[in-house]
Amino acid sequence: MTLPGGVHAETYQQDRALIRTPWQWLWFAAFMLGLVLLPYLGFGGAVGIATVIGITLIAALGLQLTSGCAGQINMGQSAFMGVGAYATGALAVHLHWSFLLTIPIGGISAAIFGAVFGLAALRIKGFYLALTTIAAQYIFTFSMLKLPKEWFGQSEGLRLEPAALGSFTFDSDTRIYYLVLAAAALMTYGAWGLMRTRTGRAFIAVRDNDNAAEVIGINVFYYKTLAFFIGAFYAGTAGALWAYYVRYVQAEQFTLWLSVWYLGMLIVGGMGSILGAVIGTVVIRLMQELITLVGPMIADLLPSLGGQFVFAAMNMLLGGLIIVFVIFEPRGLVYRWNIIKESYRIWPFPH
Repeated sequence: MTLPGGVHAETYQQDRALIRTPWQWLWFAAFMLGLVLLPYLGFGGAVGIATVIGITLIAALGLQLTSGCAGQINMGQSAFMGVGAYATGALAVHLHWSFLLTIPIGGISAAIFGAVFGLAALRIKGFYLALTTIAAQYIFTFSMLKLPKEWFGQSEGLRLEPAALGSFTFDSDTRIYYLVLAAAALMTYGAWGLMRTRTGRAFIAVRDNDNAAEVIGINVFYYKTLAFFIGAFYAGTAGALWAYYVRYVQAEQFTLWLSVWYLGMLIVGGMGSILGAVIGTVVIRLMQELITLVGPMIADLLPSLGGQFVFAAMNMLLGGLIIVFVIFEPRGLVYRWNIIKESYRIWPFPH
């Protein structure tokens, strides 16, 4: 990638830096300031939408690490998210533990559950690995509905009190938004940093050719399992935050279709790129919110079609968008953004 004009790295740290110029720092600071001030900008419903995007982003980042970066197909991300939500809910409801403990434990619980399916990745791959991870969805749903009611509430689920830190409770949209914002920023930074380490390079080597990776000394079994462990940890953390956001956990909240949407976010944003996961999550989530907003209006204008038909048609359009990206832009929006950035930096030269 061409560097901005006049920028030359003199040390390894400068060469690996994500933000290189004062202008880039200025834009980054303005972006972060906008996120911090979002609740006070007066946009109705924006805080709730941003909170959901933040929670979704954490789960999508985990899937990006497992599937996009390590190449292990995972269709059970929603189930891992549900495990984290239930573990957090059970600890909060029955033991009244602080969210400072329940959220990490929820993430670790999901990570252990996910690592079990990572063990299968040594023997199988591709379509068969996808089927194995789909089984996680059914194991999760069956377990939550059949385990003793005193543990997870069975079909009634769990109802949580707001997260609290001493006398300060996250009992409003603004307060829970800041909790999710802090978690999303930390997890995004962690994912970005991970992919710039030895572990991240090992993930990429396993994704590109696991046989060649094993020949050069990479422990393929270890890194495949680790990819599932870390990806599921992200999902479990997202599930824990979701539990505190809606204050209710029920198995039907974590369906197989949710895992499909997470995969669609990576396709739209760009597989194998942390920035791609961010872009894809924002684009798909905003389009889903637009469908929720526009759908009732169309149903009122065309009552003969029926509300269910309108929503089904609009969701088909959203699915069609993902198909278009698979066919015409398989590298996602982040690839197109890199081309635009490269063209700007070398302008007016054509190459």
